[in-house]
Amino acid sequence: MRSAVDRGINFMDNCWDYYLGESELRMGVALRDGYRQKVFLMSKFDGRTKDAAARQIDESLKRLQTDHLDLIQYHENIRMEDPDRFFAANGPVEALMEAKKAGKIRYIGFTGHKDPLVHVRMLDVAALRGFHFDTCQMPLNLMDAHFRSFEHLVLPRLVEQGIGVLGMKSMGDGNLLKSGRVEPVECLHYALNLPTSVVITGCERMAILDQAIEAARTFQPLTGAQVSAMLGKTGDVAMTGEFEPFKTTQQFDGTAQHPQWMA
Repeated sequence: MRSAVDRGINFMDNCWDYYLGESELRMGVALRDGYRQKVFLMSKFDGRTKDAAARQIDESLKRLQTDHLDLIQYHENIRMEDPDRFFAANGPVEALMEAKKAGKIRYIGFTGHKDPLVHVRMLDVAALRGFHFDTCQMPLNLMDAHFRSFEHLVLPRLVEQGIGVLGMKSMGDGNLLKSGRVEPVECLHYALNLPTSVVITGCERMAILDQAIEAARTFQPLTGAQVSAMLGKTGDVAMTGEFEPFKTTQQFDGTAQHPQWMA
């Protein structure tokens, strides 16, 4: 983590539930000795009630050894009722507004990977409530462009509304690479070419960090012909969702597998 920061990466992604809190604990240690001040620190929470959300935010702050998060996000907006839970009386939005007033958080967003229509509904409900999200995190990759596409259905609305775009799963947790149609840096370049505020990519070992740095160093805006060529290689294998199992299975649905996290 410190090598990443020293080499220019300054956005840190985390979540209250990652490895049952171990990810936040490790990042908290890494961000000692002045490193916290060098990064934009984000985490996420699962609580679907005011009390659960407030408790998880405080636990994240303690683990990360910081007095504030630059961004907190409502995790796994994957069910059509999740927007209703967010805005319900004694729901998470009340905890977030109190935490923001107390200086514990700066910005508020939401995430999800299942179905772009759930994100659309969150934006619709937010508009009805007069609430403006600062960010939205979602899959953006060479398969998503063809299948249940966040790029086509959600991205334009985020740009229009001035909501920060956090692209994730550029390689679909490695699943896109299993298709044999795409290469890692190619996947990162495609995501970087979209109107993203940041492209989040997991760096679980030094070789993968080197790969991310190289992708950023070599990136140039893609031409229309280059984008068409990339999409042409993935269209036929994308349509079943086989290489985006986070959309078609519960494999990545932490709150579905652990409903107690939502309280």
